[in-house]
Amino acid sequence: MLNRLFPHPIMTILLTAVWCLLVNEPKLGTLVFGLILGTVIPFATAAYWPNRPRIPRPHLMLGYIAIVVWDIIVANVVVAAIVLFKRNDRMQPNWVSIPLDLRTPEAITMLAGTITLTPGTVSADISDQGHALLVHALDARDPDAVRDEIKQRYERRLKEIFE
Repeated sequence: MLNRLFPHPIMTILLTAVWCLLVNEPKLGTLVFGLILGTVIPFATAAYWPNRPRIPRPHLMLGYIAIVVWDIIVANVVVAAIVLFKRNDRMQPNWVSIPLDLRTPEAITMLAGTITLTPGTVSADISDQGHALLVHALDARDPDAVRDEIKQRYERRLKEIFE
């Protein structure tokens, strides 16, 4: 019964929280309307999600989120320093091809999103078969080091979470 009413319970919680943050008024009506939205939207879109993504180890996601938030903070400082203090002729932007060990679309999407969220890097393309990700780095003297850091810091953790 609960599974039919809340086909995606995590989405219900996230939509409710996002609604409350967007309205920015701590009122009971805000919470109730957020719960209504958080119930109706996943219920209405459940048919488009026939195979709900499985996360075998969701507890590892908290550590991953903490690492990503820390990396975003550090990268903001690094990119600000590059923009403010480094001459353009000393920057070495590079395209980096990252071979992927991940196979689930959700994990690959999270990796691409993480790379794009981190200042100084952007996920630009994925290969036709989903075996490589093309990333642009703002200042990468050693593209192999960038590739290895992304694989070690993010892809390895996502593989533990999703596979």
